[in-house]
Amino acid sequence: MPNSSIKDEETYQALRDEGYSKEKSARIANAQASEDQNPSKEGGKAPPYEEWTKEELYDRAQELEIEGRSNMTKDELIAALRD
Repeated sequence: MPNSSIKDEETYQALRDEGYSKEKSARIANAQASEDQNPSKEGGKAPPYEEWTKEELYDRAQELEIEGRSNMTKDELIAALRD
C-alpha cells in the first residue's frame, strides 16, 4: 500500500528491503525526489560526520527536518543524523 507522503516509492521500498527504518527510508527517498536537495545517489563518498563542521551538520539536519537541531551540540547533531 503506497504511502502518500513518500515522493519516491521505488527508492523507499528498496531502502526498506535493505533493512532501513520506515522513517529513514522516507527521509532518503523524499530527499532524492526533491529538486532542492542533492543527496548522494552512490553513497560512501562523503567524509564521516566527525569531519564536518557544526554548521555543515546543522545544514544537513535542516534538510532532513530534524527537530531541536538549533539547540544541539556537534555530537548531538551527529547522533541525530545517524538515527
